[in-house]
Amino acid sequence: MWNLPNLITLFRIILIPVLVVMYFWPGPSRELIVASTFILASATDWLDGYLARKLNMTSRLGAFLDPVADKLIVASALVLLVSDRMILAGVYHVVPFVIAVTIIVGREIAISALREWMAEMGERGAVAVGNIGKFKTAMQMVAIALLLYGLPLFGLPTLRIGEIALYIAAALTLWSMVEYLRAAWPFLMEKG
Repeated sequence: MWNLPNLITLFRIILIPVLVVMYFWPGPSRELIVASTFILASATDWLDGYLARKLNMTSRLGAFLDPVADKLIVASALVLLVSDRMILAGVYHVVPFVIAVTIIVGREIAISALREWMAEMGERGAVAVGNIGKFKTAMQMVAIALLLYGLPLFGLPTLRIGEIALYIAAALTLWSMVEYLRAAWPFLMEKG
């Protein structure tokens, strides 16, 4: 049960309170530490799945914990960003930023519920993660890391780039949700 991939997933969950505490830590290099913590958590998302497949250590616990850990770290980071007046003061328009965050979090809730319902119907495979979902996740991770860092990097305005990446991630989020709903639609329209 507690194989290496599952321990890595658990480590990602443990990083969430670390991320929150460091976000509010007033010390030097805070932005770098926070962004690095999020990047580490994002990297473990890929690593645990890779190791589970490579070492043939897939498990039901891992299949449950991995998406939960992913959604928790993303939602936690997005809540931090929306709650931060300095970040909101730095984005071009607050309302689109908050709408993008709401789309991302709302989609995760809706698709989690859809997957659970489809699993109860014995049709979980009909709503498997596709390439759009994978690209959406990658774009979210890049956007959030840039937003958490927020300081210019090599003269690049990471806050602005992160904001644009977040809007792209929100658009991909909607697109992937439509794909999930399209795949599930025949099952949703069946008589109970």
